[in-house]
Amino acid sequence: MAISSVGFGYRSYFPVRSLQYHCLWKIRFNTVAAAIEAVDEPDGFAKDNDREDKVADGTSYRIKGSEGDREWKQLNSKDLGISSSMIAKPTRKVLNGLKREGHDVYLVGGCVRDLILKRTPRDFDILTSAELREVVRTFSKCEIVGRRFPICHVHVGDDVVEVSSFSTSAQNSPRNMRTEFKQSSGSDGDEDCIRLNNCLQRDFTINGLMFDPYAKVVYDYLGGIEDIRKAKVRTVIHAGTSFQQDCARILRGIRIAARLGFRISKETAHFVKNLSFLVQRLDKGRILMEMNYMLAYGSAEASLRLLWKFGILEILIPIQAAYLARNGFRRRDKRTNLLLSLFANLDKLLAPDRPCHSSLWIAILAFHKALADKPRSPLVLAAFSLAVHNGGDIVEAVNITKKITRPHDRSFFELLELKKNLDFQTLLDEVMDLDASIKNALNQMTDGYYISKAMAAYPQAPYSDMVFIPLQLYLRAGRIFQCVKEDREIGFESKQGSKIEYALLYSGDIPETRHVFARVVFDTVFPLNLSQES
Repeated sequence: MAISSVGFGYRSYFPVRSLQYHCLWKIRFNTVAAAIEAVDEPDGFAKDNDREDKVADGTSYRIKGSEGDREWKQLNSKDLGISSSMIAKPTRKVLNGLKREGHDVYLVGGCVRDLILKRTPRDFDILTSAELREVVRTFSKCEIVGRRFPICHVHVGDDVVEVSSFSTSAQNSPRNMRTEFKQSSGSDGDEDCIRLNNCLQRDFTINGLMFDPYAKVVYDYLGGIEDIRKAKVRTVIHAGTSFQQDCARILRGIRIAARLGFRISKETAHFVKNLSFLVQRLDKGRILMEMNYMLAYGSAEASLRLLWKFGILEILIPIQAAYLARNGFRRRDKRTNLLLSLFANLDKLLAPDRPCHSSLWIAILAFHKALADKPRSPLVLAAFSLAVHNGGDIVEAVNITKKITRPHDRSFFELLELKKNLDFQTLLDEVMDLDASIKNALNQMTDGYYISKAMAAYPQAPYSDMVFIPLQLYLRAGRIFQCVKEDREIGFESKQGSKIEYALLYSGDIPETRHVFARVVFDTVFPLNLSQES
């Protein structure tokens, strides 16, 4: 998908000091397993024999590599459409606090990319020349977190702003370019070298941008702006090496492509597919975090499609992969189904700055599995969703359901033909049976033995018994349906009105989560765009 809206000129506005030859990062690619094919056009930043050529006007630099010349750019942020008002207030307070102390500060990573694309960033990451202990001294409510890659959490009201330090990133880089510069030239180091060193540790070129909000400059050393213009996700270094270094980048690449509607470059896609098995090495907590980023922030449908396309869905959630395989859903299938439609309707209600709690998408997965195992009448689903919404009063829900005249979507095999003559007791019994089936589905989704059997009929899929849903989250998802019974839940007051309170939804507030769940289900089964004749 081309990004025609990013209509800026690609010329430099500020002079770049000459970078010494030794400032180039000479990437030595690790040997990729013999089972992985080599590709003709690797996504590398620079090879060992690459060299630096200065452009005649002295405003940009080219590195000659396998993909042709790449220019290092400094661009005026105003010409990219970025203004300070687009930066969240808590982030501005932290930036100003560090700047007043004389430290250099930058916004880095995906937030810069999103600002260029006129999207609301999920969060803002700050990079500073200050040491972490200096950041702690600057703010009254600040703590250092993380052992391998320590950063500062600065608390501004109810918000937390993450701040990292150049010194920390330099210590974690394979080679400290600043030290090399000092040894070879006797200098204190070159700012472009320091910035470049940090950018080279990023995962994808479109995340390798730096924005100085005071100089109003965006630094692009990796061709990230060009890849934004081309709507392309490409690793900073060779994709095989990048994913071996950090296999979480496989999931992040899919998440970014899904959220932005970008395509994954040819070589990066090749290694996403062929190294997908590496995600099994990730900590379960990390997998849950990445899955939540995919499913809770407004790009769940696209994420599920890409996970399926690259053969990762069967590793992470094989029960849902089995559903797709059983129904002949091809890897590049453009069709939809009930599973994807449920998440498409959830996406309509969410956004990067308006996410839901992870218990909601887990509940939707369990709900769909119960239907896939045993199709139901649309009226049963309507009564069930209404009962969830109003605190479990099934009698009231059934009475309302009997008055529904809106047509249901007949394209889903999980929905039986509508029987308008269902008597009250039969409908009541069916709702209770569905409730039991959903709770059973939740149990199966958190049972390693059951999961390991989910793909038994599909020998082409890798074995997986991964359960990344912790007990506490399983119990929280179960509470969404705990209310469904013949008597209303004691002390429960159903939500009034249709407005979603996103702060409550993100925190996992039960009434708010039930409201959104019911809304997603009802809008999927009884979409407004269907005519009475359909």
